[in-house]
Amino acid sequence: MTPAPGGAAGVAPVTIGSDEPLSLDDLLAVARHGRRVALADGVAERLGPSREWVEGLFVGEGAGVGEGDGAAAHGVVGRPVYGVNTGFGALAGEGAYRDRGSAAELSRRLVLSNACGTGAELDQEVVRAALAIRAASLTNGLSGVPSELPATLAAMLNAGVVPVVPEYGSLGASGDLIPLAHVALVATRPPEGPDEPAQSGTALHAGERKPGLDAMRDAGIERLALGPKDGLALLNGTSFSTALAALALADALALVEHAELAVALSAQALLGFADAFLEQIHAARGHAGQIRSAQRLRELLLGSRLIDGAAERDPVRHPPQDAYSIRCAPQVHGAARDVLSFVQATVATELRATTDNPLIVCDLPRSLKAVSGGNFHAEPLAFASDFTTIAVTEVASISERRLARMVDPALSRGLPAMLIDGEQPGLDCGFMLPQYLAAALVSDCKTLAHPDSVDSIPTSANQEDHVSMAMNAGRHARQAVRNATTVIALELHAAAQAVDLRVREPGRGIADLSPATRAAYERIRSVVDFQTRDELLHPRVEAVRELVVSGELL
Repeated sequence: MTPAPGGAAGVAPVTIGSDEPLSLDDLLAVARHGRRVALADGVAERLGPSREWVEGLFVGEGAGVGEGDGAAAHGVVGRPVYGVNTGFGALAGEGAYRDRGSAAELSRRLVLSNACGTGAELDQEVVRAALAIRAASLTNGLSGVPSELPATLAAMLNAGVVPVVPEYGSLGASGDLIPLAHVALVATRPPEGPDEPAQSGTALHAGERKPGLDAMRDAGIERLALGPKDGLALLNGTSFSTALAALALADALALVEHAELAVALSAQALLGFADAFLEQIHAARGHAGQIRSAQRLRELLLGSRLIDGAAERDPVRHPPQDAYSIRCAPQVHGAARDVLSFVQATVATELRATTDNPLIVCDLPRSLKAVSGGNFHAEPLAFASDFTTIAVTEVASISERRLARMVDPALSRGLPAMLIDGEQPGLDCGFMLPQYLAAALVSDCKTLAHPDSVDSIPTSANQEDHVSMAMNAGRHARQAVRNATTVIALELHAAAQAVDLRVREPGRGIADLSPATRAAYERIRSVVDFQTRDELLHPRVEAVRELVVSGELL
């Protein structure tokens, strides 16, 4: 989607850099709905000490502070400080520039050398999320940057300037260097000399694709001249890995809610049993997600006359058992809920984190305040995205099995083959191919679920000898969630068809559906009608999928 810059009129902007950290809801509002952002009061003051220390490393004209200020007062001038006045990675310690101009040029060359991504362009919502996350991280005051840097990123969000960022390049350690370099090309300019459009990246603005220099000029935003450490502070963080994990998480949480709605609708179409959802069963095991899933299914099925048995009513048919794809839905969906709760905690932590290197820790009782660590290593996010992929793969996998039961006359408790009851048997394929499509998507999910987090290829002459591949994990999580969303939509579409066939049986009617699922059924029927013969399925599949994506069914 293309978020509209500025968001809804009269809506307060999301504040970045306040005592309240950026939340997942805030991020979605900015990334997907064009909500404006604003830097909190006091950000400049918070960033001041670390920036003064960085500037104090340099003497002479243009240094920004005098000999008696900042780092100079501690005798650090001329010492090599990683990320500020020496080379990077395996070149750490090469050079020790005393003049600010060389350090600023080092920042610029870092951006130019790192901007080498390839592949399809990342969705605009991913880039917008990354801009917000990077701005929030820089406002923590440990990165040694001027307040103008996060302010520039905020201005880009508000004006709808979205850098074009290729999807491939990040290793998820040393930060998301390559994709963030494509952002830096647009947001910043050389410290000196000509500013060439061809060296300014590419951005989308006002519905047009243009050089970054032109996009920023047209938006009325001054591109920031890079200073010492600015390049590394912009590039060396987990912003894109976090953006992908967060957006996948948000969609996965909604997916589970839709999947439980699909269970309830399919269970009624298949004349299922209530026993498997009774509270006592799930309390006996104790998993929070399972208990919540079963509770929601009880709520969705309340008042149904198509489900056999209840807490206060013995089942009529025996044994009162459904196949695992229905009976064990709370166990599977509940496990997914628990995993996603873990992912939520990880993402929430990362949204308030400082993830570049080195950090400028001004309250250290020593002269060298620049501390080299590894907060750029995105292993927590790699795990989070991998776990998201695994969770939604299982939700999709069990959904496809319910769909398969509905189209199979040997398993559907009396429904016609392929959910089509045409005048000439065999003339129509009915819902045969939606189950094919679901199978293909689930198979793709299973491939995507191979964990990226267990892979590592050493880089930078073995200085960076273990990486997380978190951005690959995030890309795969996003695709797995998309696949799973379509699978759930296919099940919901088929379940609506199966319900129509079921309530045509003697003595039954649409009023037999539970009130909650009847509301969802009617919304599905508002975009796709009951099929009595084969018709073009693609627009029908897409219509129901859009219902799921929009959240209207919930």
